[in-house]
Amino acid sequence: MLRLKLIAVVMVAALLPFKLLCAQSKEETSTVKVEASKTETQKSEQFKPEQQQTKGSVTVGGKAIEYDAYAGTLVVHPKGWDDVPQNADPDPKNKAAEASMFYVAYFRSDSKGASRPVTFFYNGGPGSSTVWLHMGAFGPKRVLTADDTHTPAAPYSVVNNEYSLLDATDLVFVDAPGTGFSRLSGRDKEKAFYGVDQDAWAFSDFIVQFLAKYGRWNSPKYLFGESYGTTRSAVLANLLETERDVDFNGVILLSQILNFSLDSDFPDGNPGVDIAYQLNLPTYAATAWYHHKLPEPRPDLKTLIAEVEHFAMNDYALALEAGSSLPADQRRAIVEKLHQYTGLPTSYIEKANLRINGGEFEKNLQEDNNLTTGRLDTRFSGPTFDPLSKEADYDPQSAAISSAYVSAFNDYVRKELKFGEDREYKPEIDVFRWWSFEHQQPGMRFAFPGATNVMPDLATAMKYNPQLKVLLNAGYFDLATPFYQGVYEMQHLPIPANLQNNIEYQFYESGHMVYAHEASLKAIHDNVAAFIEKSSNLKGK
Repeated sequence: MLRLKLIAVVMVAALLPFKLLCAQSKEETSTVKVEASKTETQKSEQFKPEQQQTKGSVTVGGKAIEYDAYAGTLVVHPKGWDDVPQNADPDPKNKAAEASMFYVAYFRSDSKGASRPVTFFYNGGPGSSTVWLHMGAFGPKRVLTADDTHTPAAPYSVVNNEYSLLDATDLVFVDAPGTGFSRLSGRDKEKAFYGVDQDAWAFSDFIVQFLAKYGRWNSPKYLFGESYGTTRSAVLANLLETERDVDFNGVILLSQILNFSLDSDFPDGNPGVDIAYQLNLPTYAATAWYHHKLPEPRPDLKTLIAEVEHFAMNDYALALEAGSSLPADQRRAIVEKLHQYTGLPTSYIEKANLRINGGEFEKNLQEDNNLTTGRLDTRFSGPTFDPLSKEADYDPQSAAISSAYVSAFNDYVRKELKFGEDREYKPEIDVFRWWSFEHQQPGMRFAFPGATNVMPDLATAMKYNPQLKVLLNAGYFDLATPFYQGVYEMQHLPIPANLQNNIEYQFYESGHMVYAHEASLKAIHDNVAAFIEKSSNLKGK
């Protein structure tokens, strides 16, 4: 399935990197837009909670785990909805907005309930369901896909997931409002739920209701977000702690983006701010290494990355800062270094004025073979659509594996979870016509209309709850949310120095969806399970 390459002109008003905002684990919005019909848009539904219970078993680490599965929905509302007088209006067209949020929860059958950790999982987009984390990473079933090439069409193989996290925590996979089987209804429903702050409030409402419905208030609690889901997690952790008095044991981040002014795709839309070029460079080098495009052989990836990181934050940073005042001899030296680290021709680097964005790198790295390099996972390649284009026209990884995930889940949810008959599951939806990226940071009196930055939210959550632990997971071959950007954000959180000790880093030789590479899936399972064990406060209980 092709992914929509969002038009840069939309970002100009507020310098928002909209193409990156679609960087999801399978997270860029489909070119075949999932749009509501006029009839669906105009009708007003009355939602009610649903639940379908089934049982199953998964084998992890050679041990069988029996579980109870709950597929259902909870009804959530915008902040302050019950204070609006029009809620009493008998006309259904004037009913206050609400959302029915779909989830699948897996509880270990022999657990003691409240004492067992529970983790809430969600993908990002915004506009993505959580089919990707569910069927590719940690659910009891996993769809098999090719490692770095296009997965053949159906039938797809769905197997026991020996890397499911059900051995360490109960699992709750949640679909954002409007995605999956989640639906919206009521007056101005898109405005009520499609925005940074509106979305976080809906998830906070869902989590509070879920804890009450299943008696999990006293369980160790975790948030696990991927891509835009990491943005959501930062806002959500602070919101739950400071406004709903719900502390979490840990926040687990995969393919992080907290500050959108560091976007890898459109730094040229913000001239004079060059940090994104620096943060992209280690991923460029890792990618060129993978595809054997470096001018000189470099046998050790991690040594190469460390070298490039140092260059990016020192000589390269000084060269970019100098702008047109950079002496010619120094410029030539920087061009040569960039050639050595990226594999791109020196003539191209000169023409690009030392500044190459993500889409340009994807288009040009393998141009001699008429191949486009992946964005979500740069290990992937695919035929170039337009050899004359400036940037990549699509993402080869999205094209390679999307059908497998979506087909497998649609089959699994109906046949095994017994939910969704006669309903459409929407893996991705186009929310950008409505989405508000304005965000009211902690302590601010109003929402800031510029590029979204939720670093203050995570920092406030960590200061409000000094025991909160954070685990950052990132793939070396992710050019949607480059791993070094995540490191930079963490190292610049406005928190006391001692709270930096609460942050743990794990890196993988994979891409945005690190779990799409089986060795990395095993590693992230082990790392997350160890993180939960260390932070759950259950030892001796």
